[in-house]
Amino acid sequence: MKVPFYLVIEPQEFNEYKHIEADMIILPFSNLGQGSIPARNFVWEHSIKLGYKKHWILDDNIEGFHRLNRNEKPKVSSGTIFKCAEDFVDRYVNVAIAGFNYHSFCKTTDKVPAYYLNTRIYSCILIDNHIPYRWRGLYNEDTDLSLRVLKDGYCTILFNAFLAAKVTTMRMKGGNTDEVYKTTNNRKEFAESLQEQHPDVVKVVWRFSRWHHLVNYKPFAKNILIRKRGVEISNETNEYNMKLITI
Repeated sequence: MKVPFYLVIEPQEFNEYKHIEADMIILPFSNLGQGSIPARNFVWEHSIKLGYKKHWILDDNIEGFHRLNRNEKPKVSSGTIFKCAEDFVDRYVNVAIAGFNYHSFCKTTDKVPAYYLNTRIYSCILIDNHIPYRWRGLYNEDTDLSLRVLKDGYCTILFNAFLAAKVTTMRMKGGNTDEVYKTTNNRKEFAESLQEQHPDVVKVVWRFSRWHHLVNYKPFAKNILIRKRGVEISNETNEYNMKLITI
């Protein structure tokens, strides 16, 4: 897609990633046994040090990106959808985190809105650097961060108009496979950990042959988007010069 990015790796991973054309950041630690949390917090602080107001953080098992329009999901070949999402979020003063929904969660047979408001944001995340949080825990850190910002009255935006084709968890070697996923009881620890953090909105349930957390997001329906002063929204469609072509 020709989008410049920082590739953040631990020192022992250098030889596996050195062939990739990206600005590489080698972390000052390795194998801490804390999953992705130390790396994610390093990325957050790195973005602040560079003077940015927001940053994107993407999991390393995303195969591509798509635009959902008129029940079709063509693959995109540039980073324009990131700019679209950034501009939309920048209309408001109280969006703490936003991101793209999973390609597999939006079926072409279903009618879905352009975005969901006030729900969890996973794997492909746009974060406001100024919010008073950091990543924590070992399991389900995406859901935990989403719930913390929602409980404090912020909004989250999960885009359906733009989708991330993420590989299903556990299908790809690397990342948290050995440190986090390998020794769990059908991921029961994941669900119970989130329930301990947020017992008011989280239940532990058995579904699809393993344990899951079930979150009630209804209490956050009262969190409404607050538009920035002076922002005017046109009724005309802005395609950002994107074109649908046959390859």
